Amino acid sequence: MDHAELSALLTPEGLRLVDALRITSTADAAAAVSRLRREGLPPDLVSAVVGQARLRERARAKFGPFADRMLFTRAGLEQATRLAVAARHAGRFRDAGIAHVADLGCGIGGDALGFAGIGLDVLAVDADEVTAAIAAYNLAPFGASARVRHGRAEETDLTGIDAVWLDPARRTSGHGETRRVAASDYTPSLDWAFDLAGRMPTGIKLGPAFDRDDLPEHGEAQWISADGSTIELVLWSGTLARPGVGRSALVLRGDRAAELTAQADADDAAPRELGAYLHEPDGAVIRARLIGEVARELDAGMLAGGTAYMTSDDGRTSPFAATFRVREVLPLKTRDIDAALKRSGIGILEIKKRGVDIDPAQFRKKLALAGSGAATLFLTRIADRRVAVLADRVDDTVGG
Repeated sequence: MDHAELSALLTPEGLRLVDALRITSTADAAAAVSRLRREGLPPDLVSAVVGQARLRERARAKFGPFADRMLFTRAGLEQATRLAVAARHAGRFRDAGIAHVADLGCGIGGDALGFAGIGLDVLAVDADEVTAAIAAYNLAPFGASARVRHGRAEETDLTGIDAVWLDPARRTSGHGETRRVAASDYTPSLDWAFDLAGRMPTGIKLGPAFDRDDLPEHGEAQWISADGSTIELVLWSGTLARPGVGRSALVLRGDRAAELTAQADADDAAPRELGAYLHEPDGAVIRARLIGEVARELDAGMLAGGTAYMTSDDGRTSPFAATFRVREVLPLKTRDIDAALKRSGIGILEIKKRGVDIDPAQFRKKLALAGSGAATLFLTRIADRRVAVLADRVDDTVGG
């Protein structure tokens, strides 16, 4: 979105048109463009209105019904924190006794909405003028308790601020297609961010694959997954970091949540041969290196072969892993797998892989799936053998 589109959108007519549109497909968008142009509306206004209607539809996955009164940029929506996760972050600030928060690199205002929504005073700052204007619109219902400024994080006056939420830009600038940049090119820099975190309570949002070798020595590193996808890493410092917690994995599934905490990385459980059950740890647990904690909870061992899979003869489950009952172990050969699937009448197949260089989507094309049965196929290693493990999902609390 450029300044002309934003100006066209932020008018009574523009906002009325956006509120009136519901676009769920490319065909809907094309029809809306044609209709609005026939009505003689300016091209900038048509582009802005239809674009916003499409973004609102996509935004419902992150913001629910709140999306229907918000504005977005494409890049801002992709990078925004889900509202349910933002609310949890805000709760940590409130529980630490924080009243005044600076959200530096606020984007479209997703996290600031979480802060303001529970009664905290928030100063939201973004270096991009268009993005800051959109954040101001999204936060307008909160009045003076949610102020928005256009500016750089490093130049923000933090007088009167109790704590900081910082989301460094990890992609190239722009409102549409962007690309990831190296950690050395984050804005503001990680050196600046870590220095700030050493001086005042701070939460720093990073990508879940952030290099663990670059983690600060002190504070809490929390990996978060939502509905099976590991979505972010947050580094907490000062009073926002919980005493005795150096590593944590927060697993969200729908309206359920479970968290695993530890002082440091956990030692893996001892390896063992495949038992009656196979367990796949949640991605946040893997990133936090707390697999061993989950294995001991399940009375499981690591599946011999160096993957993250665990195995046991006990059918107990955990909110931190998906559990599968093993049907049979097959050679990792299409012919043998096809025969097993045919015997069981399996036409619905979930394919997972670890420890082997195979594209599950391409592998699926080689299989002749037929029937109404469903199963999960693991392509992996057991010791030095490449195998396929056919299994049935026991617990769907987490996974992915």
